[in-house]
Amino acid sequence: MKIHVLGPGCAKCHKTFDNAQEAVKAAGVQAEVVKVEKIDEIMKFGVMITPALVIDGQVKVSGKVPSVEDIKKWVTGK
Repeated sequence: MKIHVLGPGCAKCHKTFDNAQEAVKAAGVQAEVVKVEKIDEIMKFGVMITPALVIDGQVKVSGKVPSVEDIKKWVTGK
């Protein structure tokens, strides 16, 4: 599983990245969490508002910081 955190490096983007890492650890799943900070790379995902979270190519949220619980649900499918 690959999780992309999209954002130019603002506080909300850092919080989204931290929440994603915490959720992956708490859920006990194998996942790579990566930051995407370059605008041209973010645009490839079709995202116009950051922060955004993408799991295996699917945009799960854009424009707000997802909670650890929400991310856990997405990565476990439960």
